[in-house]
Amino acid sequence: MEISIILAGFGGQGILFAGKVLAYCAMEEGKKLTWLPSYGPEMRGGTANCSVCISDEDIGSPIIQNPDILVAMNGPSYEKFIGAVKSGGKVFYDSSMMSGVEERGDADMYAVPASDLAEKHELYGGANMILLGKLLEITGLFSDETVERALKKCVAPKRARLIPYNMQAVALGRKS
Repeated sequence: MEISIILAGFGGQGILFAGKVLAYCAMEEGKKLTWLPSYGPEMRGGTANCSVCISDEDIGSPIIQNPDILVAMNGPSYEKFIGAVKSGGKVFYDSSMMSGVEERGDADMYAVPASDLAEKHELYGGANMILLGKLLEITGLFSDETVERALKKCVAPKRARLIPYNMQAVALGRKS
């Protein structure tokens, strides 16, 4: 098994955190992995994306040219990476942040109103984890138990109170 994922959005949307959670999930299950963040110099509002490769075998390079999965949280990120997704791949995007999206006929497309759902359920800033929950539900990559263990390892102790909040967002994404 090998799966390559690109997560992309603006800085401040939690893209790097969502990718980090996936990486910790892979570690929790004894998989090989790479996590490669990329972001602009701005603190918030600049571009941010990360590549996550998860495999049972050694991974030759952390650089992903043609991902199996794309998670896009805004239009510019969607436009930048949609053409690179493998035929037969999966695309998860925040439909509340994009309108007039041109979907690919050769990929499975999942429009999730993640930002609207986060606001409606008072999970402010949780759109990233809602999209991650949808990805996990569709792919079956990791269980909620694995996600919770991963969160406990990648969330700083002073922010541990946010773990249930993140788990609630993942659960909401799984149901959407």
